[in-house]
Amino acid sequence: MAEIIKIIGVAFVTALTALLLRSTKPELSFAVTVTGVIVILLFIVDYMKATLGFLTEISGMTGLDNGLIKILLKIVGIGYLTEFSAGILNDFGSNAVADKVILGGKLTMLFLAIPVIKTLLQLMKGFLGLV
Repeated sequence: MAEIIKIIGVAFVTALTALLLRSTKPELSFAVTVTGVIVILLFIVDYMKATLGFLTEISGMTGLDNGLIKILLKIVGIGYLTEFSAGILNDFGSNAVADKVILGGKLTMLFLAIPVIKTLLQLMKGFLGLV
């Protein structure tokens, strides 16, 4: 609970500072925004580590390949990074560039999902007795 309060506090301070700087020093406004995002990401590193440990534990219990878990984590990470980046770009009026970042993120996630899709199809074949 305390962690989310810190994150929200940093977010509000970052947004307010960036807004105040936007009209006088836009380059500093951008730097403040990026710094705020980095600080927020640093707050959640422990949660990301705990989640990774949990997923590794699940993969050990179920016998899933660790490679698949890593791919899923990469896809989630790309989704978050894409969303953060596009949000920052939208905040600074670069909507067209933000759209291209989103497209690139989606295509990257699709490319990374191909091994997962292949594995799921092989499992389905096995269940249906088509192998």
